[in-house]
Amino acid sequence: MPMSEYYQGIRRKVGSELLMMPSVAAVVRNKEDEILFIRKPGESLWGLPAGAIEPGERPGRTLRREVYEETGLMVHPTSILGVFGGAKYRYEYSNGGQVEYTVIVFECSIIRGTLRAIDGEIEEFKFFKENELPEIAILYPREIFIKDREKTATIFE
Repeated sequence: MPMSEYYQGIRRKVGSELLMMPSVAAVVRNKEDEILFIRKPGESLWGLPAGAIEPGERPGRTLRREVYEETGLMVHPTSILGVFGGAKYRYEYSNGGQVEYTVIVFECSIIRGTLRAIDGEIEEFKFFKENELPEIAILYPREIFIKDREKTATIFE
């Protein structure tokens, strides 16, 4: 779903001004431990499957919903890699809408599914090796993409 009715309503009131947005993102690995990135139409930068938390929705549910809508994959969150926010996580969409994300990034395992854009938002999917990551729109710390890092070292930024 491109933008929920809730966020559309807010946008009608504030226009393209900055919105604070609670959200989730997924680090999804295939059997070769490559990480899934997505690219939206008209965008040159890549991103993780991600999305905004809706009113009353639990973060884990948001994660499963967003990953499925964007990729066609059903996933299970296995750990929290980090919680990020602040000016570094500001983003301006091609339509001028500004957001500042507070994002919980989850490590996920694939349960089942076939890569396809259920919601029609994604132009391209690609798995990348952790040492060959693409240029990404949201600058997460590189450490979250390292599989063998200390599992207890959740990053809080």
